[in-house]
Amino acid sequence: MTSFISLDRLRFLFSRFAERLWVRPLVICLLSVVVVFAAKFIDGTELANLAPLVEKDSVETLLSIMASSMLVIATLSVSSMVAAYAAASNSATPRSFSLVVADDVSQNALSTFVGAFIFSVVAITAVKNTFYDKAGLFVLFVLTVFVFAVVILTFVRWVDSIARLGRVGSTIDKVESATEKALIRRRDKPTLGGVSILGSPIKGQAVHTAKIGYVQHIDMAVIQDWANDADVSVVLSALPGTFVSPDQALAYVTISSDEWSELDCACLIDAFHVGKDRTFEDDPRFGLVALSEIAARALSPAVNDPGTAIKVIGTLVRLLSILNSPSKIQSKNQVEFDRVAVPEVLVSDMFEDAFTAIARDGAGSIEVCVRLQKALNSLESLNNDDIRKTARYHKDLALKRACSALEIEEDLVAVKQAASKGGIFD
Repeated sequence: MTSFISLDRLRFLFSRFAERLWVRPLVICLLSVVVVFAAKFIDGTELANLAPLVEKDSVETLLSIMASSMLVIATLSVSSMVAAYAAASNSATPRSFSLVVADDVSQNALSTFVGAFIFSVVAITAVKNTFYDKAGLFVLFVLTVFVFAVVILTFVRWVDSIARLGRVGSTIDKVESATEKALIRRRDKPTLGGVSILGSPIKGQAVHTAKIGYVQHIDMAVIQDWANDADVSVVLSALPGTFVSPDQALAYVTISSDEWSELDCACLIDAFHVGKDRTFEDDPRFGLVALSEIAARALSPAVNDPGTAIKVIGTLVRLLSILNSPSKIQSKNQVEFDRVAVPEVLVSDMFEDAFTAIARDGAGSIEVCVRLQKALNSLESLNNDDIRKTARYHKDLALKRACSALEIEEDLVAVKQAASKGGIFD
């Protein structure tokens, strides 16, 4: 059987690399070294005669200034980023840490500062050892000025970004963006490109894994390839976000008992990427959970910030409305992997992840109760039977919680009025 890495798996692996702070700085550092030595190539060419004369001392002075300042700025950026990461974990939710770490502006800034430091150190060494002739020295001077300009622009942009990084509002926006992408992918491919399971009981030989953790990604192309070679059908029982252990089946294979004993399922098991933590890319429910946790922490007595919970409620309405928006692909039910059956994520589970904690912890806050009722009314008005029915259930449940927690009659009247007015979310 041919083993390969699908484009979907490459996307998942690229996302994991984006969360590593050392990747971009390493790439930029290597590029900086290459650029320093590439400036030498102009020496000995016809263009060398056209290059103006640049004093060696002026280049050394610029490079020395850069070398002495960039290391300090890089250290400052790291300390500021660490403080922002701690703030994101403490004020929002630890589940948002991976998104804050993957912030493009901060990673690009750190990469630029470290890369400029490496560039200046290597260039100074080359200049002092008379590595360049007249043309090479001029090219190095131009490169140094260019790096200076990039550093200044990056620093200004980074200062504007670091002031927001780790703040609750910024963290909510990052979680919303990641969840939106995951929801759109799942809306466009509710069964990950496989065959839909129509509520029939799952049958077949169970496939287990020795790992314990969360399913982070499923490589459907690899499973399809393995099923074609083995001439079997596969029914998935664990979606991304599912906690698995050796006693829980990843999938079921439709095959006779005699043939099952001779079948090698190692490739099928490897198609499930199991890790210690849930991830946002392929698990839309995790984003909803993270947002719900941010709201629940804001509603705790220690924080007492109902405004943040109200902001999260609005975010959840935007995200869940994606399920009702039209797909950009021609047919969201198009089957790419006809030998793999996949259950869909239930709308009821998404609503449970999104609103249960907010309705429970915000039951004693009149402003949160009213906004939650309006939000669920808005979702109930959508032209989707599953969303409408689930929104109505959670609206009634939230009303019961509010009636149990609120003691002022006028507060109860306000919540009941908000529950009775459908389709209004202001």
